Amino acid sequence: MRPTKLGAGSPSVEAVLGFALGAVGGCILGATEGPVDRVLSELTAAGPLKPVMEEASTVGALGLGTLLGATALSAAMTSAVAGVILAAIVALLFVASRSCLPSHTDSAGLWVSAGLAGALGATLSGATLGVTIEWIVKTFGMVGLLYALSVFTVLKPLLHLVFKQLWVEGACCTLGSTVWTRGRDQKEISEAQQRQREAELMEQRILILEKGGEASGAELESKWEVERQQREERERKKREIEEAEMEQRTIQDWINTVVVKHVDFLAFSGIPMTVIAVVTSGFGVLGYGGHQSVFIVLLALVAVIVYLLMKSSDFKFWMLVGCMGMIATFVIAMLTLHAGQVVVSKAMKMRAAGQEQSRENVSTRMNQQSSLEALNAAVFVSRLCQLSLGATVGGALVRRRLGEVRVIVGAASIAGGLLVGVEVLGTVLGEGGRAGALLGVVGAAGVSVGAAAAMAGGWTSWLGTLGTISGLILGALGVGRWHLVNIGLQVPAAYVFAMTNPF
Repeated sequence: MRPTKLGAGSPSVEAVLGFALGAVGGCILGATEGPVDRVLSELTAAGPLKPVMEEASTVGALGLGTLLGATALSAAMTSAVAGVILAAIVALLFVASRSCLPSHTDSAGLWVSAGLAGALGATLSGATLGVTIEWIVKTFGMVGLLYALSVFTVLKPLLHLVFKQLWVEGACCTLGSTVWTRGRDQKEISEAQQRQREAELMEQRILILEKGGEASGAELESKWEVERQQREERERKKREIEEAEMEQRTIQDWINTVVVKHVDFLAFSGIPMTVIAVVTSGFGVLGYGGHQSVFIVLLALVAVIVYLLMKSSDFKFWMLVGCMGMIATFVIAMLTLHAGQVVVSKAMKMRAAGQEQSRENVSTRMNQQSSLEALNAAVFVSRLCQLSLGATVGGALVRRRLGEVRVIVGAASIAGGLLVGVEVLGTVLGEGGRAGALLGVVGAAGVSVGAAAAMAGGWTSWLGTLGTISGLILGALGVGRWHLVNIGLQVPAAYVFAMTNPF
C-alpha cells in the first residue's frame, strides 16, 4: 500500500486526521442502520409476509432460504454494477467534453459528477428491482420468482457479450478521440505556420546580410527573438497537452478495465447461487422440500461448485464473490430450516406437557418463522454484499491517488443526501422499492467506508492506522445505535474488500 496523499509528518497528526476521516465513513455506515431496520420491520409485517408464508410449503424451507437469498444477492450485485457503469459513462463523457488540459485527475467536477451518477444509478436500479421483486412475489408467488431468477441468470451472460462488444469496440471506448484529433490538427496547423514564418524571416535575414543592412537587421533580430519566445511557449504548451492527453487515456483505460471487470462479475457471479436455489426449490416443488436427502444434495452441490471454481488456474474476482454468495445462500437456507425445526421442537415439548396443538397451527407457525428468518437473513446478506462491493470501489479510488478526503467525505455526503431522499419518498416507493433503494445507499456508504479502510493501511505510522480504524468503528457504533453484531460483521467485510484489488 502506497503512503497516503495527506502526507502528515507527525504520528499524532496522522492519528487525529485518520480518526476524523474514519469517523466520517463510520458515521454514514451507522446512519444506514436505522432505515434498514425500519424497512425490514415493514417487510416482515403480516401483510407483506403473507405471500411468502403461503408459498413456503411449496418450495420447502431450504428452497425458500436459497431462493430469497439468491434473489436478494442478485439484486444487490445488479444495482451495484449499474451504479459503476453509469459512473463510468459520466466520467468518460466528462473527459471527452474537455480539451486536453492538465490536471484532469484532480478535477473535482469529474469525480463529483461520476460519484453522484453512480450513487443515483445504484439507488434507482435497486428501487426498480425491489419493486419488481415485490410485484412478482405478490402476483406469481415464489415459483414465479424462481422462474424470473432463472431467466435473469441465463440472460445475463448473453447481455454481457452484447454489452462488452459495444463497450470495447463502440463509442464508449472512442470517447475523447474527436477532441484529441482536433487538438492534434490544431497543433499541426500551428507548427506549420510557425515553420513558414521562420523560413520567411530567415530569407529576409539572408537578403539583408547580402545587402549589408544594419537597421533593418536589428529590427529583424527583434522579430526573430519574438518568434523564438513564441516557439518555446508553444513547445511548452505542446508538452502540457501531450501529458494531459496521456493522462486522459490512462483514466479512460482504467475506467474501461473497471467496467469490463464489473460486467464479467455481474454476468457470472450469480450462476452458482442460482443453481443452488433452482435445485433446492425444484425438490420442494416436487414434494421433497422437507426431506433430509435435499440437505445432503445441497451440501454436496455447494462443495463441488466451490471446488471447481477454486481450483481454476485463471481465478477471477467473480469466482470469489460467486463462491461467497453461494455459501451465504447456503447459510440462509440452514437458518430458514432451523427456524422451522425450532417450532416443531417447541410443539413436541408442549405436547409432552399435555398441551395439544393442531397440525395446521404448527405448520402455519413453521412457515411464519421460516419466512421471517429467510427475509431477515436475505436482507442482511444483501446489505453486506452491497457494502463490500462499494468498499471495493472506494479502496480502488484511494489506490488511484484520487485523494482520501475527497473520496471519503464526498461519498459520505452523497450517501447522506440519498438517505434523506429515500426516507422522504418512502411512501411512494413502497416496501420493496424502499428496501432496494436503501441497498444503493448502503453501496454509496460502502465507498466511503472502503476508502477509509484503504487509507488506514497507507499511513506511515501505526498511530495513523489505529486512529482511522478506531474512528471508523466508533463512528459506526455510535450512530448505528451500538448494533455490535451488525457493525462487527460489516466493518471487517468492508475492510477485506477494500484491500482487494480486482482491477
